[in-house]
Amino acid sequence: MYRFDGVFTPITTPFRASDGAFDDEAMRANVARWMATPLTGLVVLGSNGEAPQLDEDEADCVVSTVRACMPQDRPMLVGTGRESKRATIAATRRAAAAGADAVLVRTPSFFKAQMTGDVLERHYREVADAAPVPVLLYNVTMFTGVSLPADAVARLAEHPNIVGMKESGSDLAHMAECVTRTPDDFIVLAGSATTYFHALCAGCDGGVLALASLFPEVCVRLRALVKAGSIDEARQLQRRFTPIARSIGGTYGVAGLKAALDLTGFAGGPPRPPLRPATSTVVDVIRRQLEDLNT
Repeated sequence: MYRFDGVFTPITTPFRASDGAFDDEAMRANVARWMATPLTGLVVLGSNGEAPQLDEDEADCVVSTVRACMPQDRPMLVGTGRESKRATIAATRRAAAAGADAVLVRTPSFFKAQMTGDVLERHYREVADAAPVPVLLYNVTMFTGVSLPADAVARLAEHPNIVGMKESGSDLAHMAECVTRTPDDFIVLAGSATTYFHALCAGCDGGVLALASLFPEVCVRLRALVKAGSIDEARQLQRRFTPIARSIGGTYGVAGLKAALDLTGFAGGPPRPPLRPATSTVVDVIRRQLEDLNT
């Protein structure tokens, strides 16, 4: 079984400009390029993959396409969180059958007021009981408005099939508490590149970072520097890449990331409506930030 520490990137889903359908050829080209980097593996159908925008048959096709392009020794994590337990388990089983090494399960969020720690804990336990592959918790409060409490994380970490979590927020105190209150072999991955350095210093085992789609070597190096105790050098590297990390993250989102991918030779393409492509002004901002990194 894999130990899911390291650096992953949550890959985008390319769509054809002509008809908006999934562009499998573009995906294959992107994956081949990522597989030539030191990334630990890929996350498919995460937030940056526009997972909520895909039909179930499309989602299954994306998973199969990516797995076919990845060596077996490179782990593929698949986002399978849905609003119901039934749908989450079904998506998890399909992903496992298509070659997922583990699944990333976001918190349900439509009925926010009812998503208490106890409810979420029961949900994850029942999903993990039924999952044929390991489960990672996925806390992405910026999109769901729901946060998984550290108490629940600590208890869920005792489940033999729940092996880690991705924390996409920038609450370093929450991350540190999750690290402190879970076993050493429970993996905590940072999801925000703007606080990646700080999350590693707080004890995170790596990251699932959009920035790693563009600069995988940088993200891997920053982790290595922190592990080696080269804190000043790691801090400077974080500062250098924070502007572009912010642009392709919370500022411009998926549209910004796809624009950056296009500018760096990947197939980014348009997001799926109702999301809109980045404006020319945004593209110019991102282009300047990328140029600044090359000077």
